Amino acid sequence: QVQLVESGGGLVQAGGSLRLSCVASGGILKINTAGWYRQAPGKQRELVATITSGNTNYADSVKGRFTISRDNAKNTVYLQMNSLKPEDTAVYYCNAVLWLRGRGEDDYWGQGTQVTVSS
Repeated sequence: QVQLVESGGGLVQAGGSLRLSCVASGGILKINTAGWYRQAPGKQRELVATITSGNTNYADSVKGRFTISRDNAKNTVYLQMNSLKPEDTAVYYCNAVLWLRGRGEDDYWGQGTQVTVSS
């Protein structure tokens, strides 16, 4: 019943922008910490960005181009991606530690959303 649902992926030309959204639902009290990961074909899943109550952190490959943010009222985490490059092509996954009503906290993953950047 608890789930994270990503959206906002798609096909974009190099230099373009996309905003990914990750919505938590199912008795969510709040999002504790969250992050975005990505996995390209034939490669390991890698950390893109994380956000806590006070800090954000980014992979070197996306610094200055991507911004992670959150809207606590909507239980949503965003990843704004600007100046996209073909090497950003991957499935992007949302991960979050959620405080659940009546059940404490737990770690969840979304199913992923495809981002394809053409040259």
